Amino acid sequence: MRAWVTAAGAAAAAVIWACGGAGEPEMAAAPDPDEHARRLAAEMVIVDTHIDVPYRLREGMEDISQATEGGDFDYPRARQGGLDAAFMSVYVPASYQESGGAKQVAEELIEMVEGFARDAPDKFTLAVTPGDVRQAHADGKIALPMGMENGAPIETLEDVAHFAGRGIRYVTLTHSENNQICDSSYADEKQWNGLSPFGREVVAEMNRLGVMIDVSHVSDDTFWQVMEASRAPVIASHSSCRAFTPGWERNMSDEMIERLGQNGGVLQINFGSAFLTAEAHEQATRYWSEVRAFLEESGVESDSPEAEAFRDQWWRGNPRIYADVSDVVAHIDHVVKLAGVDHVGL
Repeated sequence: MRAWVTAAGAAAAAVIWACGGAGEPEMAAAPDPDEHARRLAAEMVIVDTHIDVPYRLREGMEDISQATEGGDFDYPRARQGGLDAAFMSVYVPASYQESGGAKQVAEELIEMVEGFARDAPDKFTLAVTPGDVRQAHADGKIALPMGMENGAPIETLEDVAHFAGRGIRYVTLTHSENNQICDSSYADEKQWNGLSPFGREVVAEMNRLGVMIDVSHVSDDTFWQVMEASRAPVIASHSSCRAFTPGWERNMSDEMIERLGQNGGVLQINFGSAFLTAEAHEQATRYWSEVRAFLEESGVESDSPEAEAFRDQWWRGNPRIYADVSDVVAHIDHVVKLAGVDHVGL
């Protein structure tokens, strides 16, 4: 697990004493923090376990081997920041659970990621093992492992092996709604009170095949049942600590973090502002509530010009509240105190 999820932390400078001319000890100058950070980023294998590039590009294609105007990931920025392995999220919206076609969306996004490596082989390479990531680091390339966000495409038990064969190395069991595997943290009414009978079979099959179980997005009952059922360490690929956003089921409680550590798993901190501070979370909750109310009252689609105008007007009247890197560090420190440094990532 540690080979997949390595976080580079800021090391404390050692105090070095030398004998001065008058026999008094002198403390050597501390290293420049920026330079120290750049050196650590170059030396260590840094993994981001959840990057939403594929579905974003499905909406509008850009060449991520070059600097892009949209999104937060491209090759130049990743190299500058020292990122070595970027888990490409094969995200399937919950809407496909009702309309059908979830499996086809997953296949299309996997093919897109394969295209990144095929079209820019000097910059990107696919990865399905920790050894692949280490080799990419040695070769100066960015490794692109894949994780499936929402298990909706897993319609039969055989689909677990199919997607594992296509390079999927973790599956987020559900997303914004309950699905055939388990209940979602976002669902107002839970369907299964945790895992479904099929979901328990999926967990066992993922264990057998070596596909990591991702408990981001799942309900609390689902989490505890996965902990009981899984024979392998579990990850939360993009969650944060509920202690900083009280009452929000999408983040993980202290008891859950402790149990995840006992399981040998890892919690990867989500950098989204709404995940990090109560103020940003409250604003995001209010925003989405008012957007949903507008859509229902006006009867327009979320991608309509009217909806876009409403969102723009909302943000003009409500300056966005952002978290910063100190808030990310606070979440990392919280997990370290509860579970230990081996159980937190990025």
